[in-house]
Amino acid sequence: MRLTRRGRAVLVIAVALLSLGGFWLGTRAAGYAQAERPPSTAGLPWVQVREGDTLWSIAEAVAHPGEDPTAVVKEIRRLNGLTGSLIRSGTRLHVPGGAVTPLHQGQ
Repeated sequence: MRLTRRGRAVLVIAVALLSLGGFWLGTRAAGYAQAERPPSTAGLPWVQVREGDTLWSIAEAVAHPGEDPTAVVKEIRRLNGLTGSLIRSGTRLHVPGGAVTPLHQGQ
């Protein structure tokens, strides 16, 4: 198939318009996507993450005696909407209700 100069220009413009329309529809659909929101953390104690803290060390600090820190880590991730295990110094993390050690602060 052989296209004239005008035919190629029309084809390029049509493909560009279809691509832009697809991108526009994609951005509209992304606006309707619902991100999973963490549950209400009102009234829960929180800790300020310090240099060297990990989710595991925080979970051990706030876990009740005999409580599995793994379950506490999962609860901390759920409460704060964390998808991974990385936390940054200075971040405020809500923790499950219970005693917060003096090394960590908040209420």
